Amino acid sequence: MSSLFYFFKESLQGFARNLSTTLGSIITIFLSLLIIGVFLVGGTIVERLVSSIESEVSITAYIADDAPQESIDAVMNSVRSMGGVESVGFTTKDQALENFKSSMTTNPEIIEQLDGTNPLPASIDVSLSDPQKVDEIASAIEGDEAFRSICDNPEDPADSLKYGQKTVDRLFSVTKYVRYLGVALVLLLVFIALVFINNTIRLAIMARRKEIAIMRLVGASNGFIRGPFLMEGALHALIGSLLAVGVLQALRSAAIPRVQAALPFLSLEVDGGTYAMIYLSLVVAGLVIGLIGSAFAMRRYLKV
Repeated sequence: MSSLFYFFKESLQGFARNLSTTLGSIITIFLSLLIIGVFLVGGTIVERLVSSIESEVSITAYIADDAPQESIDAVMNSVRSMGGVESVGFTTKDQALENFKSSMTTNPEIIEQLDGTNPLPASIDVSLSDPQKVDEIASAIEGDEAFRSICDNPEDPADSLKYGQKTVDRLFSVTKYVRYLGVALVLLLVFIALVFINNTIRLAIMARRKEIAIMRLVGASNGFIRGPFLMEGALHALIGSLLAVGVLQALRSAAIPRVQAALPFLSLEVDGGTYAMIYLSLVVAGLVIGLIGSAFAMRRYLKV
């Protein structure tokens, strides 16, 4: 306990001796962790939006008007057994027409042009639990002999399947790169924070090299010499991370509601538990960055 008190006292003295570099280190850690925190909150919102969009991915398989019900049931049961399928439904011709009319309420002239006919086919509607498997499931349905016998275009069964292949491929490609970019940005910011912590602690070591040499001569252990520097780096990071958490909480209270009011069609809600996890992650990450930065600085410049 006395050693910890000594380490803490020495780290505070280090603050006073190197005030400008200390403030620079704290501000750098604060800004780095703030940007990381903003990105984590934004990334959580984007991830939820992406997941919401991906959950809308579905497959519609159009069925011939004269398809027997037992064949339709057989295809539906076959599709239900496929991995990645959440549910399978059936839309009759009449239901398809009613749905079309509901979607065309602002353009009644289009409905009038039908002149009482119903050109829309019945369909098997497939909802997916794993949207990433949409191509695999669509291919399996296309290759199913029972489906080929009842689809509305037997000569080209692929034409009877609609799931926006190009749009889906583009969507998954974009979301993949968004996730990769997020990881790369976080790693870059952590590296920058590590560099500044390293430089700050290195300057502190150089300023106290005579004191360190005396401590070594009187037999102080390596751990006793390193302790104040580790504590100093941890304090830099702790202060910086708490400042970042405070600013994030202020942004959450002030900015998010205004953005939500301006963009009501987007869901920007993030539950309190997620915020708590982000805040805790920032504090822990700050402490780890501070300790690692200090350790690297001592390993390179402190010959003990």
